[in-house]
Amino acid sequence: MKLVVIIGAGAVGKMTVGQELAKITDLRLYHGHMDIEMVIEIFGRFNGEVSKHIREVIFSEFVKTDLYGMIFTFMWAFDRQSNWDYIERLVDIFRREGSEIYYVELVAPQEIRLERNKTENRQRNKASKRNIEFSTSLILNEDAGYRLVSNDGEITFENYVKIDNTNLAPDVVAKMIRERFSL
Repeated sequence: MKLVVIIGAGAVGKMTVGQELAKITDLRLYHGHMDIEMVIEIFGRFNGEVSKHIREVIFSEFVKTDLYGMIFTFMWAFDRQSNWDYIERLVDIFRREGSEIYYVELVAPQEIRLERNKTENRQRNKASKRNIEFSTSLILNEDAGYRLVSNDGEITFENYVKIDNTNLAPDVVAKMIRERFSL
């Protein structure tokens, strides 16, 4: 089994690239907003602990299947040890089963991401981002409050690639990932 973790700042294109990668591989997409939107709908607000539990259950049950693998998207704050620990805990669910783990970091400048924040695909799949003024303020606040791009050499995982997708279509990035990791 394989796990592809796509990381990057808000609106960098994690979900969209994941959608394209799922189309050209047998990987299943679990983008981070699948549980976030459900939790907001049920609780009336975001509850990070509930989302964490949901993710752990999904990961634990997924590795019991005979499916090829999963794509998981995550906004990783590299300056927060808790994010490093959380990703390690999730990935370890796959690792214990002998799965191959791949990490893809997407990067693009804030002005590009603010434009991507308004795309139809994002609005369709992420109800909590439909208020553009609010979702724009989230991106600006996240960028100001966290380090969402890794430093050179900081990520030392064997199967890791950083892709500047500023001027690349999502399907092109997906093909790059598929080829890089022979998915």
